Amino acid sequence: MKTRAYVFIKVGVSKTGEIVGSLAKIEGIKTVHPCWGLPDIIAFVEVPDTKALTDLVLSKIQSLKGVVETDTHIVIET
Repeated sequence: MKTRAYVFIKVGVSKTGEIVGSLAKIEGIKTVHPCWGLPDIIAFVEVPDTKALTDLVLSKIQSLKGVVETDTHIVIET
């Protein structure tokens, strides 16, 4: 079963458009939605496991210039 999560992303001033474009190119990110207020962007991700999720968030999303903060919410299966 794949690991799915919502990643709430806070970005610097005037960086939303640039970050949305960069996020859309990253494998594992299924949807990217800019928002009013905080967070600035919500991304829905689907990856093979939690190790891949850790890599995606820490190495790919947080490394984008302009990303200030992330808050990851893993989807649980009921």
